[in-house]
Parts: sequence; C-alpha cells; structure tokens
Amino acid sequence: MTSAARLPRSLVWAGAVVFVVAVGLVLLMVVRPSAASPSGSGAPARAPAESSADVGFARDMSVHHQQAVEMAFIVRDRTGDEDVRRLAYDIINTQANQRGMMLGWLESWDRPKSSERPPMEWMGHPVTASDGSLMPGMATDIQLDGLRAASGRDAEVRFLRLMTVHHRAGADMARAAAGSAATDEIRDLAAGMARAQESEISLMGDMLEARGARP
Repeated sequence: MTSAARLPRSLVWAGAVVFVVAVGLVLLMVVRPSAASPSGSGAPARAPAESSADVGFARDMSVHHQQAVEMAFIVRDRTGDEDVRRLAYDIINTQANQRGMMLGWLESWDRPKSSERPPMEWMGHPVTASDGSLMPGMATDIQLDGLRAASGRDAEVRFLRLMTVHHRAGADMARAAAGSAATDEIRDLAAGMARAQESEISLMGDMLEARGARP
C-alpha cells in the first residue's frame, strides 16, 4: 500500500466518510439489541475470537476494499468516459460503505482494526506483502504509480485490468468467509460481496473488449 503522505486528497475524504459510517454503526449496535442475542433478549452475543474467520475477514477485506476505493478515485480523475466513471463511483460508494460496516463490527467486538498477524492467516494460507501488494489481487506500488501517470484510454484499461484481478481475489476471499464465518453479519455480507464482484468482473470484461484490450 502507498504511504499516508502519498494518498490523494479524495482518498482522505473517503477515509473520513468511512470513519463516520463506522462510528454510526457502532452507536447503532450499542442502542439496539444484538441480532445474535438468544430470543431477542438483548443480551450481548459472544464476540468472535481474534483468530476467527469473522475477525480475519473483516480486517483483511477492509484493507482490500480501501485499495479498490483508492484506484477508483484515481481513474475517476483521469478519464472522461462516463461508463468507467460510473463504475468507479459504484465501487467507491459500495466498498467504502462495506468497509465502514466491517470496521464497525470490529469495534463492537472489541477487536483491533489492524494486527501483526499475517493477512489471510484465517484462511489457512498467510501471505507476505510484496511491493505494496498486501494480499492476492492487490495492486503493487509500481502498478498504482502507472495508473496515476496514465490518462484517457490507457488509464481506463489499466484500471479495468487491475480491478478485475482485485475483484477475483476479493471474491475468493468472500466465498471463504461466507462458508466459514460464525456470524450472520459476515456470512451474509461476504456472500453478497462475492456475487456483486463476480458480476462486475463480467462487466469489466465487456468494457475491456469494447476498448480492444484483454483482461
């Protein structure tokens, strides 16, 4: 991932929005009985363990989503193509909102939003960061620099290719969480993510083809 000093101003605003959403969700959880409470009694549900798929997915996918939002902001400012800009806006809005939800759950579970544990350890195959790519599918620092330097069709193709790879890995992670998480919140969100990202992968394939490019 890029350092905080290199983040575009638009991404800083996105981070602020995500923080507000996360705080709102935490407050909502405090004043409402837990959905996982037995018989709607309002008794707090047991928080998922630090090593659980629920916590690992919420933490890792928050990082994964943050880079997708960053790339969407970059391409939004480097093309006038309405289809690409519309897709970028969809990714910004959807993934920033989902990230806020996951950070809110981590807060409500009293689990840290970051960890020294390797990413994807909860899936059984921890990974090591490489040139800013913290997890499978994430763009490297060099790829992000290339996207920032591009414009027009070049920026569109770079973005669509990077986001296709990003979505494929994200969908794989989401399917794993949907099948192994203990909470309804994570299972439902992850299943919905997998379906949505697979749909967008198909859309981006068509958009690349329309530009005479391959995924």
